[in-house]
Amino acid sequence: MKKIVRATALAGALALALAACGEAPEEDNGDAGGTTGGTETTAAASDFQGCMVTDSGGVDDRSFNASAWAGLQAAEEELGIDVKYVESNTETDFTPNVQQMVSDDCGIIITVGFLLGDATAEAAQANPDERFAIVDFQYEEPIENVKPLIFDTAQASFLAGYLAAGMTETGTVATFGGINIPTVSIFMDGFADGVAHYNEVKGTDVELLGWDKEAQDGSFTGDFQNQANGQNLTNNFIQQGADIIMPVAGPVGLGAAAAAQEADGVKIIWVDTDGYESASQYAPLFLTSVVKEIDNAVLEATRQAVDDEFTGEPYVGTLENEGVSIAPFHDFEDDVPDELKTELEDLRQQIIDGEITVESPSSP
Repeated sequence: MKKIVRATALAGALALALAACGEAPEEDNGDAGGTTGGTETTAAASDFQGCMVTDSGGVDDRSFNASAWAGLQAAEEELGIDVKYVESNTETDFTPNVQQMVSDDCGIIITVGFLLGDATAEAAQANPDERFAIVDFQYEEPIENVKPLIFDTAQASFLAGYLAAGMTETGTVATFGGINIPTVSIFMDGFADGVAHYNEVKGTDVELLGWDKEAQDGSFTGDFQNQANGQNLTNNFIQQGADIIMPVAGPVGLGAAAAAQEADGVKIIWVDTDGYESASQYAPLFLTSVVKEIDNAVLEATRQAVDDEFTGEPYVGTLENEGVSIAPFHDFEDDVPDELKTELEDLRQQIIDGEITVESPSSP
């Protein structure tokens, strides 16, 4: 089953899409009238339709689908275009959903997630005049009418791993994924390197559960939907002594947060969005988040399509261009030692300057 939703420009679109208790916008069977949000709308923009196909986590996943939709809503408000999405519930929805958007005269089609790579490539090659952008996927052989929106999240995850190693009280931290695909394992690689770097410079022996970078193998729940699996796996980590856990699993990560909430002194590091805002029901648990600025990348790709400046050249988010980052410490701001904060900022600059290279088989 799939759901197509058309939206009009909303004040505070970003907040709506990422709100912890937010719901997908309700279906509107009427015409979608774009408003400008203070920007003069050209005739071309008012006829332009930006479309999105979600991954199976759904548009309100508090993660990368929600962030991509927020970017398209921002494009609606800033550029005066119409926008809509179709929601995928299972992988079998991907191809028909992409084909639906091709049939709907979209000015750009945003597909969200690594798993949509094949469906996007097939549609793009069959429709060379259509413009696509895909979040979290880069083709070995570039496709001229597909713009990859990719992120070197290993860089920011390195900082998160170093932070976790510096903040653990048990000497054990953990990470796990939804599915073992490159856009998941890249987070885990960076996290592992950050923990290892802390051990190296501090002479400590913080243990990492859930991921063996050398073997590229670890703990995965098998999907991005079943929160119970995330809760069970996190409980296992807690029983083994982990007190800081980074789930890389979309909505499954909410199960990890539920497990942490029931434990004593366990913290969560969120990914993709700032979990303190996007999953605010668990805000007191979030030490930080590894953030991908997917919304900005989607907005820029859409702007290029509206302005007839679209190319298939990839957008790569890094620490240097602020396409990736770690979120504020929020409730833990006073708990993170000033020395550790300074070390994190120094490490960030060293990565930007090339003095530290964070390597992952999945790096862009």
